[in-house]
Amino acid sequence: MSDNNVVAPALRELLTHSSEKWRGFPADVLPLPVMEMDFPIAQPIREVLIEMVNHSDLGYLGPVPELADGFASFCATRWGWEIDKSQVRIAADVGVGCVEVLRVFTQPGDRILINSPVYQNFYSWINEVKLEKVDIPFTKIESQSDAVNPWMLDLDEVEKAYASGIKVHLLCSPHNPLGRIYSRAELTRIAEMAKKFGVIVISDEIHSPLVFKSHEFVPFLSVSEAAREVGITVTSASKGWNIAGLKSALIISQNVGIDEVLALMPPAVKFRSSILGAFASAAAFKEGGRWLDSVLGTLEENSLMVRDLLKSKIPSVKMHLPQSSYVAWLDLTSLNLGENPAQTLLERGKVAFNAGFMYGPQSSQFVRLNYATSPTILTEAVDRIVKSL
Repeated sequence: MSDNNVVAPALRELLTHSSEKWRGFPADVLPLPVMEMDFPIAQPIREVLIEMVNHSDLGYLGPVPELADGFASFCATRWGWEIDKSQVRIAADVGVGCVEVLRVFTQPGDRILINSPVYQNFYSWINEVKLEKVDIPFTKIESQSDAVNPWMLDLDEVEKAYASGIKVHLLCSPHNPLGRIYSRAELTRIAEMAKKFGVIVISDEIHSPLVFKSHEFVPFLSVSEAAREVGITVTSASKGWNIAGLKSALIISQNVGIDEVLALMPPAVKFRSSILGAFASAAAFKEGGRWLDSVLGTLEENSLMVRDLLKSKIPSVKMHLPQSSYVAWLDLTSLNLGENPAQTLLERGKVAFNAGFMYGPQSSQFVRLNYATSPTILTEAVDRIVKSL
């Protein structure tokens, strides 16, 4: 296999893996919840890791200008976004980055806005820094085509929330689990409203490398001067290149005032990152484009495959085609699987998904399916749903 043709190995190989995805369930359970891909890593990443291990280059993390350089090159090439490399900071992962940014911009009791259903760890981050959660949920519109993302965010309601005294808006862009891309117009309005009402926007852009070619990803900080005055991006190569276990992320700003506040974060924010992760991430951003393009093609094909399998075998299950990443958001309401469909499917079908209630109280009848795997495993997963009915 080459980086031009990235495919997932057979299940017997995957069962030898030691990550949470493959050790978190008994061997007879097919695991499709944890957000990691089953694909072999990119050759440039493999080479830098092997070289560092062979040379026992495993000490403390020092300066890594290669990481900011690689990220800047990737942003310019993919999105036409010119970043200020002097305002790029390293963190252990996106969760740590978001929490540490929140620590320097908020006080316990401040109000933070989210938009559910949203990545489940947003809730734990908010609890960790003792903020008051305000939720303006996405609403679902009727659509005749599964190619249209039906989830809309009411920006008028967001503006009302901002006006009520929100300190921070934690944005998931691209969105997990909805697979939704914010438009330039939406981000522009969010930036303008945030500037008007003094709201800081933290944009979690960890899934940004995984946007499908028929869609446009717009980095929040690239939108306008207003966005740069109010915004902070936290991102990583971890999702795009499947290296979450290497522990390295980035915190990016493009405003002097924002940068001065970020400078108040403790030095440990950087030093808790991994030297292997930092150099692997640099290689991913600089040299991992060919592998990424191959994976994006496979992921888009897999999303279509999951849709077609469901239409053929369980047509009452509703799914829209994601615009990014590798999770399908499945509405199982029609299957009458009880209060927690994910638990029912685990018990009856020995197939594991993320339970919808983790993402928001309105999503109890949904499950999140990870389709970054082989067609054989995806077919088996749908068959196990059928057997559970």
